[in-house]
Amino acid sequence: MARRETSIRGRFTRRALLLGGGQVGLLALLGGRLYQLQVVEAERYVTLAEENRISLRLVAPPRGRLLDRHGTPMAANQENFRVLLVAEQTPDIAATLATFNALVPLTEAERARIERDSRRNRRFVPVAVREFLTWEDMARIEVNAPDLPGILVDRGQTRLYPYGEELAHVLGYVAPPAEADVQADDDPLLMLPGIRIGRAGIERVHDHVLRGKAGAIQLEVNAVGRVIRELARQEGTPGLDVTLSIDLALQRFAMRRMAAESAAAVVMDARNGEVLTLASTPSFDPSVFNSGVSQAQWRTWMANRRKPLTNKAISGLYSPGSTFKMVVALTALEANLIGPNERVTCTGYIELGDTRFHCWAKGGHGGVDLRQAIKASCDVYFYEVARRVGIDRIAAMSNRFGLGVEPGIELPGARTGLVPTRAWRLAQSGGIPWQQGDTLVHGIGQGYTQTTPLQLATMAARLATGRAVKPHLTRAIGGTIQKGDRPEHWPGIGISDRNLRLVREAMVAVVNEQGGTAYGSRLPDRQLMAGKTGTTQVRRITMADRERGLRQDQLPWEYRHHALFVCYAPVDNPVYAAAVIIEHGGGGAAAAAPVARDIMAEALARDPARRAPAPAAPPAPTRTAGGGNGQAG
Repeated sequence: MARRETSIRGRFTRRALLLGGGQVGLLALLGGRLYQLQVVEAERYVTLAEENRISLRLVAPPRGRLLDRHGTPMAANQENFRVLLVAEQTPDIAATLATFNALVPLTEAERARIERDSRRNRRFVPVAVREFLTWEDMARIEVNAPDLPGILVDRGQTRLYPYGEELAHVLGYVAPPAEADVQADDDPLLMLPGIRIGRAGIERVHDHVLRGKAGAIQLEVNAVGRVIRELARQEGTPGLDVTLSIDLALQRFAMRRMAAESAAAVVMDARNGEVLTLASTPSFDPSVFNSGVSQAQWRTWMANRRKPLTNKAISGLYSPGSTFKMVVALTALEANLIGPNERVTCTGYIELGDTRFHCWAKGGHGGVDLRQAIKASCDVYFYEVARRVGIDRIAAMSNRFGLGVEPGIELPGARTGLVPTRAWRLAQSGGIPWQQGDTLVHGIGQGYTQTTPLQLATMAARLATGRAVKPHLTRAIGGTIQKGDRPEHWPGIGISDRNLRLVREAMVAVVNEQGGTAYGSRLPDRQLMAGKTGTTQVRRITMADRERGLRQDQLPWEYRHHALFVCYAPVDNPVYAAAVIIEHGGGGAAAAAPVARDIMAEALARDPARRAPAPAAPPAPTRTAGGGNGQAG
């Protein structure tokens, strides 16, 4: 019996020891796990806990402003209330959007965009749902926030263009980045909702410096994602302000002066190339691109024959007409193929083979020398001069004046134009050689020659100074003045002072002497301006047309001649050079010269202090009767 009791006691003791050992082992395992969780991995679980409570978001910085030469903002930012969707905070994007749609209706296109952006971006990156919210919309969304997981009301910024159409072609516009932009650029800013990038104009040229760098914000949220409070904020780096050479008041004056026309005007500082005015009418409202262009709006723009989306000042191509005659004259003078006093008889036409090349003056000008030919814009004189010098010499001289070469301005879409040569004709025609009749036509700025108003203003500046000035718009970035060329730093164009003086004196006579084609557009207050009118055909004038004697205002608008004028002032110390083109204006003297006179008078009135008061109301657009240039004057 005692043995049995001893055996039972032994078994109990072993079992107790095993059970106790197991308990100790479990306690040790539990303690080890607790140590791992609370000590070894404490930081990780603190982070996970914080992530449930804290939402970290990138913050878009304010976009840099665009300022005029006097510091007046031409493009700035304004507050914008919007709704964002964070995909990782909602179990069902489609259901959330359906609930939101009941509060603030979404179009099918908007829903498709939201779902596409949600798939494209990382799930923690917010996607813009709707911008430009009203207070009523915001109130409905906030009241229903528990039923809208992942939906956030946010305050952002949108681009503001206070002068709208008057600066659209210079400043350009901003728009949301496309998928290709995000893939091509590593900048995390492009993934933020509501971010805009430059799509045209200066906004595009200086997009990276205007963007800035993203900041970050920590928000405490509850279980349903509602924001409780802001915990911390690290402001981003705002984009840099960019100061342009544009004179806002002069730009607005030019736009208003040409408001009734399809036209372009350029005013630049002839000494250093700064562009003060770059006007193109009609224009468009750049803010439309910020919120999205409707199909109806796009169709309206495309149907407008005056092409409001085209910046005519830098990308409109036009035959220069008689504004080209100074280049032809200098070509002959430099080659010693004509003297300033040599006279050519104009009977109203010149014959080459069986073809007549007409002067704009039906009865002719009689015997004219260089000065008289430029003053009266005699076509026959320049037919003869072009015949002597040839097209290749004319092309080489044109390039010296900035025609047919890159304009150099920092704007996208600026076109080179064309000044033809014999080699160009052979390449384009498949071996057909250049004809002498082509040379005659190009002597009066017609034919294949194509220029832009910016290039014509550059030509006028080089005529005025004798230096190869180039146009530019940027004055300062972030307050740092850009290295600019002083007048004496521009290289000379390699033309003798004597020959330049002869042509300049003839340009002064065009405007300031009776019989000059722009005599009716003299500057007031005895100020002197040098200039040259130009009129270019947009279709061939037949003998039947000449016999009928139709006036330009009797033709359909699209058949009328283009009207041009180039000028510089003051004559004794040139400061401003300008070019104006009025599409289908009829005649340079009647349509373009009065506009250029008014713009130049405004520029001179603001000199030398160049303060920035509100411009006076421009005079009503009028057509002055006078010595128009007819066929090619």
